[in-house]
Amino acid sequence: MTPIFRRELDSCPDPLYYTSLGGLASTVSRLVEEGADVNAQGGRYGNALQAASAEGHDKIAEVLLSKGANANAQGGEYSNALYAASANGHDEVVEVLLSKSADVNARGGEYSNALQAASTRGHNRIVEVLLSKGANANAHG
Repeated sequence: MTPIFRRELDSCPDPLYYTSLGGLASTVSRLVEEGADVNAQGGRYGNALQAASAEGHDKIAEVLLSKGANANAQGGEYSNALYAASANGHDEVVEVLLSKSADVNARGGEYSNALQAASTRGHNRIVEVLLSKGANANAHG
């Protein structure tokens, strides 16, 4: 039987997650160059892209996506990167994610999708962007 403490350590986020969360672009780039898994799951937000998106780090999102991060990965507090960026009012990140094929109608999170999260939190510019990219204005929570 694996001790509880060991299992919890195994589920801790990796350095790429924390540097993405903290906005440390040069360190993110270096970690990716050294082979860090851009889709590794772990942490409050789910993965490095979701952490960068939640905190508004558009340049880091671009780096991660250019290295193969899944724009539609599910997990964490906001369920997906587009929801995280939309809920927190990060329009630059929303634009980056949508340019890399993020699903504008992906389900998940407290408000069920990015459009509802942006609408509820008063992020009008993001609402306009999501609608222009085909967000379902009639989606229910």
